Amino acid sequence: MFIDRVEITVSSGKGGAGCASFRREKFVTQGGPEGGDGGKGGDLAFRCDNNTHTLSHFRGRHHAKADNGAPGGTHNCTGKSGKTHFVIVPPGTQVVDKETGAVICDMTKHGEEFVYLHGGKGGLGNTHFKSSTNQTPTYAQPGLPGETREVVLDLKLMADVGLVGFPNVGKSTLISTVSNARPEIANYEFTTLTPKLGQVDIGDYDSFVMADIPGIIGGASEGKGLGTQFLQHIERTKTLLFMIDLASYHEMEYQYDTLRVELENYSKVLSTRSYAIALTRSDAMSLEEAEAKSLAFIKMLGLKAENTNRYRFDDDLPYFEQIPDAAGRYDTALPFIVAPISSVTHKNTKAISQALFELVSQHR
Repeated sequence: MFIDRVEITVSSGKGGAGCASFRREKFVTQGGPEGGDGGKGGDLAFRCDNNTHTLSHFRGRHHAKADNGAPGGTHNCTGKSGKTHFVIVPPGTQVVDKETGAVICDMTKHGEEFVYLHGGKGGLGNTHFKSSTNQTPTYAQPGLPGETREVVLDLKLMADVGLVGFPNVGKSTLISTVSNARPEIANYEFTTLTPKLGQVDIGDYDSFVMADIPGIIGGASEGKGLGTQFLQHIERTKTLLFMIDLASYHEMEYQYDTLRVELENYSKVLSTRSYAIALTRSDAMSLEEAEAKSLAFIKMLGLKAENTNRYRFDDDLPYFEQIPDAAGRYDTALPFIVAPISSVTHKNTKAISQALFELVSQHR
């Protein structure tokens, strides 16, 4: 089960109590105090582990607590300190204070650790309280209590490219074609109910990660459909791929405008990401109809169907490819690529993967 948000209570360990004891041995008179100190309570820390992909291991688990410190012993023996308790989270997890909403830490790299709550200090044994006027102290300190907080673990997947589109426009088919992801694919809307990640290999040594999220419809920011709850999983991406269905009963302009509006309603920052546009399901109609629709959409964006064919797109359908300026820069307000594709027949899928890799490489 994919879980991307949990609320848990976390606690550090209590310090162990100091010991109040006296040396009692044969032939030793007035041995004096010898109580040891209590051990320190265990810390509560978070650790990022890329072998974990969701927060599902927190299902049914609402409290994470570090060990308490052991009490001090006789003969000035210090109690054992409690072990640090690590809460394992996948990369991309934000730890948020439930009460204030402040982000405590953002775990993004494998092996990264963050100590959040420190364990209580162990109490002093009675040997610390002896003096010339108090040679037999019977008092020892109790350990200090640990800390307890309520936090929210919020998972935002780590990906280079995020797929954005209406339900059933071919997002899952594309990611299964160009990457190692194997999402469920069916001929009905909202087949994808949870985000999926896939690695797209470019040649032998280069790759990027693509994220597929459930479809977005008009009014998603108001809670319609599955709402915008999954848009958090493409917040970290620097590149978006808008997928517009050539064969949908929704007009292409309506699909594009709706997606832009819903993205902007969710996040002003996300709506300004670099982007490309894939016109999907070009195989579901005649070549002439696909050509006419693609050309009309490109013109609607105020662009011309011109290109340098650097990525080896098929030339039988029009497409737009942004040409860099003299300094090699691109206009981020315009799409990097607008191209018709077919994931079923693999038309232009390799070419658009190459184009996306170049766009992703600009942000690395």
